[in-house]
Amino acid sequence: MMKMRLLVCLLVMVMSVAWAQSVTVDPDLPSYTKTRGVSGSIKSIGSDTMNNLMALWSEDFRSIYPSVQVEIEGKGSSTAPPALIAGTSNFGPMSRAMKSAEQDAFEANFGYQCTHLRTAIDMLAVFVHKDNPIEGLTLEQLSAIFAKNPTHNLRTWGDLGLTGEWANKPISLYGRNSASGTYGFFKKNALAKLDFKDSVKEQAGSSAVIQAVARDKYGIGYSGIGYKTADVRAVPLSADPGMGGEYVEAIADNAYTGEYPLARFLYLTINYKPGSELDPLRREFVTYVFSHEGQLNVVKDGYYPVTAAIAREDLESVGITPGF
Repeated sequence: MMKMRLLVCLLVMVMSVAWAQSVTVDPDLPSYTKTRGVSGSIKSIGSDTMNNLMALWSEDFRSIYPSVQVEIEGKGSSTAPPALIAGTSNFGPMSRAMKSAEQDAFEANFGYQCTHLRTAIDMLAVFVHKDNPIEGLTLEQLSAIFAKNPTHNLRTWGDLGLTGEWANKPISLYGRNSASGTYGFFKKNALAKLDFKDSVKEQAGSSAVIQAVARDKYGIGYSGIGYKTADVRAVPLSADPGMGGEYVEAIADNAYTGEYPLARFLYLTINYKPGSELDPLRREFVTYVFSHEGQLNVVKDGYYPVTAAIAREDLESVGITPGF
C-alpha cells in the first residue's frame, strides 16, 4: 500500500493539468495517429472492474481499424494470468498487480515476467445507500464490519454511532468473489488480510454490488469508483485508527495526492519479452490507450487518467518509443 501511495504522490509533481470540478487529460498526451498493417483480434480476459473501460477502448480502436475483431471476458483479475500463460488472450486487464505465485507461474513458462501497464487510476470506494447518513469510516471500522475480526466486530449501524431508525438495523454486507482483484485489494488494504465474514453476499460483478446496495437501505459494499450511481453514496474514508479521524472523500483530487487510502492503478497486463517488438495490433492498441483519446475514455468511464510521464515510462517498458 505504501508503494502505491508513493507512486500516486508522484503524480502531483508531474501533473500539468488543473483538477477542479471535472477531470481532464494531461495535455502532453498526443492524439492517436492511424497507421498501416493493423489487423487481427483483441482477446481480453481479466478484470470485471475494467470491463466497461476495455469496451470503450476497443470500440474506439475498431472505429479506427474496422477489420479488428474484439472479444472481452471479465470475470475477475485472477483469470488474466492463466489466460496469458495459455495464450488464449493477448490482453489481461487487472485491478491489482499479479501475485508472486502468478508471476512465478508466468516466468516458469516464458523465462521472463509479465508486464503491467498502468493505464488508469481508480479509487476502490465503499458504498452505502444514498439515504444513509454515516459521515465516514476508518479502515479499522471497515475491518470490523467486513472481516472475521476476533477483537473488534461491528454488526449494526448503531455500533457505528447512527441513531433513530438506524440504531438497531443490521449492516448488510455486499462484496465480490475471490476471483476478483477488487476482492483481493480490499482484503489486503482494508481488512489487513483477514478473512471476510461468511455473511458477505458475494456478487458476480462490480455493477451488481452497486445495484444490491441501491436496493438495500441498510447495505454496504465495495467497488471501483467508476461504477457509482445516483442511488448510492461513496463514504469518505480515513486511514487513521479509531473513531473521529479526518475522513477523505473519494474524489479525483484525493486520488492524485494519495490522501484517499484505497487508491490503486488499473493495469493492462501483456506478455512482452524484453528487447523484442510487439506485433502491430498490440503495439497500436497500447499506444492508443496512452493517447489523448484513450485517456479520455478513462475519464468517460469514471476513472482518472494517468499523466504523460507515466504513459511515457510504461510505453518504453514494452519497447515503444513515445513521440512526446
